[in-house]
Amino acid sequence: MRKIASPVLALFACGTMAAGMMSPASAQQRTSPGREAHARQAADTTSGYPEPPASTTEHTITVAGQTVRYRATAGTIDLRDDQGKPTASVFYVAYTKEGVQNPSARPVTFAYNGGPGSSSIWLHMGALGPRRVVMGDTAHIAPPPYRLEDNPYTPLDKTDLVFIDPVGTGYSHPLGDAKGKEFWGVDQDVRSVGQFITRWVRQNDRWNSPRYLFGESYGTTRSASLVSYMQNRYDMDFNGVVLTSVVLDFQTIGWSAGNELPYILYLPSYAAVAWYHHALPQRPDSLAPFLEQVRSFALTDYAHALAEGSKIGDQERNAVLDKLHQYTGLSRDYLDRADLRVDNSEFEKELMREHGVVIGRLDARFTGPTGDLLGERAPYDPQSAAISSAFASTFRTYLRNELHYRTERPYQVSGNVRPWDWTHGRSFGWPGFTNVAPDLAEAMQRNPHLQVLVNNGYYDLATPFFATEYTMDHLGLPADLRGHVHMAYYDAGHMMYVHDASLARMKQNFDRFIDETTH
Repeated sequence: MRKIASPVLALFACGTMAAGMMSPASAQQRTSPGREAHARQAADTTSGYPEPPASTTEHTITVAGQTVRYRATAGTIDLRDDQGKPTASVFYVAYTKEGVQNPSARPVTFAYNGGPGSSSIWLHMGALGPRRVVMGDTAHIAPPPYRLEDNPYTPLDKTDLVFIDPVGTGYSHPLGDAKGKEFWGVDQDVRSVGQFITRWVRQNDRWNSPRYLFGESYGTTRSASLVSYMQNRYDMDFNGVVLTSVVLDFQTIGWSAGNELPYILYLPSYAAVAWYHHALPQRPDSLAPFLEQVRSFALTDYAHALAEGSKIGDQERNAVLDKLHQYTGLSRDYLDRADLRVDNSEFEKELMREHGVVIGRLDARFTGPTGDLLGERAPYDPQSAAISSAFASTFRTYLRNELHYRTERPYQVSGNVRPWDWTHGRSFGWPGFTNVAPDLAEAMQRNPHLQVLVNNGYYDLATPFFATEYTMDHLGLPADLRGHVHMAYYDAGHMMYVHDASLARMKQNFDRFIDETTH
């Protein structure tokens, strides 16, 4: 793997704030229902919500000193079964640069979030889209009215963007006799998103465009399997895959009895978080060399201690307790009572208990008050609480008033896609952890030009960076392909783009990635 250095960057304001949601200074809009060939899809006759026509609007934005004219299309594409019968309506928002002489050769990036069950609003309105929610880094966003601003870090100057809401999220839903369970599973989800991408490419004549997948969280699970599926099912190679806050092998984050791996792989994240909050008994000046020490300890002395179980000797146990206290900031007594094993929710609750606050799971830089000072686990995620209302409210308003897409159907920010079928890759019906890392390895071997950019947040307690490193180190790639995995690190959490400096760094890395993977 090649690591991309990510120095600590100072927080700075990004761009000029728009005056308000309804009057973006840089956008000139014209609604054009029916201009696209796929403007009107079949209505869902079972719910009472007719499918509105697609809406196309035109805008401008300034990115890196360049004025970019672009078209935004909000609409749906129908999925169909082998007999041509509609099975689902998938909602999307696409941004395509105008004035391009050969659109079919311009890069296009398909983006989505995770969950499973999450819509794509987080990447859309926080990182990649041309309009962005005005945030305050680790502060709880103030109550309405919320504001949007032009996003100077959108990659729209480099690539067109298509944001996808999988079935059961956003406005996407089954059609006719189809049921949600036909789409809610690792393999089912890949098939439906793959069909959507193929239909969008065909309808927009983008077969020759450089192609990218950009997924976050469970979206990385989707991407790893999807890129292999697209090669095998549709003969579609991709130039690159961007994995942001990664989980491919669920054993690495699966807190279950007998699985010691998460305790090992979370430890460097605990250390980073304790370092950030000045909670270490002896805090080093620099984070990076400190984390190298913690990585080494986690894979050696700590892993050995956990593997020994109850037969560990007192001397070894005491030495490990001392190191855990030094690296996590948790008291030696607490670690002893925890039998050397602290899961992420326990850590979120315990680290700053004496201050009456819990730390965030998605981004542990965030803190929030807690009334239960004796509880064992964090009762909520302060990062999620800080931003969710603003994202949900601004996106719904943005769709209606700036993109002119109007429907009475409720927008599912987080859809109830349960039960989810996790059986991908299991043999003979045995239970186990889902693992799509072999899919990514297979795709990289079948397409030796495929490159992978991996975005990691140091303060992410949902998908820890060391677990991602472990997974990438165990792909089993030939030596000449290992350099095709590019690791990038950010001084933020799971949604590192809520930190302006990290968002700026994300754009730099993605821009360079596109430049290096197109011809």
